[in-house]
Amino acid sequence: MSRARTEYRYEKLTWPEINDAVDLGKVCIVPCGAVEQHGPHLPLDVDLVCPCGIATGAGREIADKLLVLPVVAYGYTGHVMDFPGTINTDFEHFMHQVLDITKSLAYHGFKKIILLNGHGSNMPNLDLVARRTNVETDAECCVVAWWNLLTVDKTFLSNWRQSKFPGGCSHACELETSLYLYLDGDNVRKDLIKSGTISFNNDDSPFNWVDLFGAGPATTVSWTSSYSDTGVLGDAELATPEKGRQAYEEAVKQLGRYVTWWKDRPKDVRKDRHRKPPTMPIPWGQRPLG
Repeated sequence: MSRARTEYRYEKLTWPEINDAVDLGKVCIVPCGAVEQHGPHLPLDVDLVCPCGIATGAGREIADKLLVLPVVAYGYTGHVMDFPGTINTDFEHFMHQVLDITKSLAYHGFKKIILLNGHGSNMPNLDLVARRTNVETDAECCVVAWWNLLTVDKTFLSNWRQSKFPGGCSHACELETSLYLYLDGDNVRKDLIKSGTISFNNDDSPFNWVDLFGAGPATTVSWTSSYSDTGVLGDAELATPEKGRQAYEEAVKQLGRYVTWWKDRPKDVRKDRHRKPPTMPIPWGQRPLG
């Protein structure tokens, strides 16, 4: 079992070693991202580099507990298509692809699966994938946006963030630009870094506003080009590689903490509350009880 115990890259294992990894109870992490515009200063692969970098960092730290799968590279980005380079996957195609991955993992015997997301508009789709995995397989699945790992320690963002809230950390912003500067700084067009605003945030409405770390109770999400001229949503000019290092280390630490806590946690027990046993299978492909 030595190779399965020390290798965190799923695709580098052989099929007998996958059996070993299942026996070890390893948690599987599926990075999910998108290929889309991130302003004039960041490449199209931000939503791939960030979750993959954090998953890989955690893999190096606790290789005996997790496996990192190859990234799901194309996500739901239909609202960004006014910016050249963006690649959209139909939301149903995207969900079915990720669900096929989680069901394959569950079939092989992996019972803990994390969808580590790097693209905000994937979140509602991945949430449904995780829910379906939980009711259609015997595995447990959750979705984690990498930036939300920075909220576990309530002191981190308050000491780290300099940009305004809401809006300063949204897209190609202080946070994403900092992390990319740390992970792949040579590919940042540093001379083109310029902050941008979300036009409807300027209304100061208590209902309609957005940030990576929150949104108004009635926020309208539509074409990105309708509220941004450059595709930069936030204070990119406040980004630094040192901030990126701090965000990376914090996210890796918290992801590792979660994997360690969740890996051997017993699954909550499902109970049938019917007075009389149902006389037919549950529709919609959900698993029967027992």
